[in-house]
Amino acid sequence: MERAADLQNTASLTLKFKFNPKLGIDNPVLSLAEDHNPSDPWSLERPRFCLLSKEEGKSFGFHLRQELGKAGHVVCRVDPGTSAQRQGLQEGDRILGVNNNAVEHEDYAVVVRRIRASSPRVLLTVLARHVHDVARAQLGEDAHLCPTLGPGVRPRLCHIVKDEGGFGFSVTHGNQGSFWLVLSTGGAAERAGVPPGARLLEVNGVSVEKFTHNQLTRKLWQSGQQVTLLVAGPEVEEQCRQLGMPLAAPLAEGWALPTKPRCLHLQKGPRGFGFLLREEKGLDGRPGQFLWDVDPGLPAKKAGMQAGDRLVAVAGESVEGLGHEETVSRIQAQGSCVSLIVVDPDADRFFSMVRLSPLLFLENTEAPASPQGGGSASLVETEDPSLEDTDVPSVPLGSRQFSLYPGPGGGYGFRLSCVAGGPRLFISQVTPGGSAARAGLRVGDVILEVNGYPVGEQNDLERLQQLPEAEPPLCLKLAARSPWGLEAWIPPGAVEDWALASDLL
Repeated sequence: MERAADLQNTASLTLKFKFNPKLGIDNPVLSLAEDHNPSDPWSLERPRFCLLSKEEGKSFGFHLRQELGKAGHVVCRVDPGTSAQRQGLQEGDRILGVNNNAVEHEDYAVVVRRIRASSPRVLLTVLARHVHDVARAQLGEDAHLCPTLGPGVRPRLCHIVKDEGGFGFSVTHGNQGSFWLVLSTGGAAERAGVPPGARLLEVNGVSVEKFTHNQLTRKLWQSGQQVTLLVAGPEVEEQCRQLGMPLAAPLAEGWALPTKPRCLHLQKGPRGFGFLLREEKGLDGRPGQFLWDVDPGLPAKKAGMQAGDRLVAVAGESVEGLGHEETVSRIQAQGSCVSLIVVDPDADRFFSMVRLSPLLFLENTEAPASPQGGGSASLVETEDPSLEDTDVPSVPLGSRQFSLYPGPGGGYGFRLSCVAGGPRLFISQVTPGGSAARAGLRVGDVILEVNGYPVGEQNDLERLQQLPEAEPPLCLKLAARSPWGLEAWIPPGAVEDWALASDLL
């Protein structure tokens, strides 16, 4: 019941803020009024903060796409009755920031990865479409429109273990239901990183904003010998007040956490990686991908893998919600060098309790790019398939015809790339579950014709820019090519991308 109430009240975390020109915010796009009212059109003329919560087995409730040939990330659909709708996200909004990261100039795939990696809670900074276009025209394409917290000025997630002096803090009760902590010098709370004068936001993942003092006391007593607090020091409160930013949990940095996710780097050996991936229900009843049969002496064991670890990301990209086959495909696509992020059962329980993704607390969530191996890497002992001779680029043989219709988000579900100065277009990304994936398009497929017109002509770019507005179906003629053979004819840095996909988030 407490968790349900907390999810319903996340919007009220936003602090009231009245613009003060003395604070130095001179960008007209960042002039913030007091409260966002979705029914007030004037309230859309400034960046808004949407704190979204993903319910069990569901999405955040919005679809994201990148406009063809343009920078920026556009909300193309908001599903009714979802967290996205309740928090005021609207069709046409531009995503400026994900948690405390400005993402306007980041690659679309990176933005999608950041949002998914933040599940089950994410803080989005958004700007209405018409305001965004005006701001870009006035300030230029390189201007930064997204307000962010300064370095080291973030809420803290602190894990406190009782000692002979207890938790080492007392609680004072302020106006409007707020609580502040008074620390004991040298006590457990101070050692756990709680700053002096900190405001208390959450206890074990549950907001205390609506708590009475008695309810908070009971919650702390029920925590037993250890408790995890989300707190914000006075400096954080002041900066969030100036920016109109909520004191949201996805902004937090970890202090003295009892456990962390682990990043494992595996180099395939003659007998494979040496582990088994199996789908099963986790401790909380949710299905997940778990690692078993870790063979002693093989790469997985040497990298620190433990039987019972749950896989949370492959090459820095979250695999939450993916089925077994899709997860195996992600691993195999990395070739002979694989980067996996895992949590053990204790870490799994901890991050589930605080309702935050373990990927937010990895020191470096950007896993190094894995060199593409010569073929599909299996998880257990196998031989690598031989490759075609990459000295002479091969011409794809055979062709297939596809007729695609837009998915629920309005996109076809694939990314189309072009080799600069070359004759060929190819599929560089296919969105799982999208129209393209269901039709059978694969990464590496080469485009021969689009809507009956052969590619390789001077007006290819113009035709590509018209595709999202063309009447469905989208008719493609493709020739297959293995994804790991692409490097034979694509010089590094010679690729341009166009997104014809929308992602459900």
